[in-house]
Amino acid sequence: MRVHVDRAVCENHGQCVFAAPEVFAFDDDEVLRYDPSPGPGLDEAVTRAARVCPLRAITLDGGPE
Repeated sequence: MRVHVDRAVCENHGQCVFAAPEVFAFDDDEVLRYDPSPGPGLDEAVTRAARVCPLRAITLDGGPE
């Protein structure tokens, strides 16, 4: 699965961080960082993170819908 966050849309609400902290996190400057290629064991959490994003800034390629 590939993860992409549209930074022009993302407003750092952090719902993805709560849903999939293994993949999404804020750095010391409160900028969202994420793993664009998380392992297959994280598909469910990443899918949940994309669904809870209030701005739909997260898109997934090659994973469950």
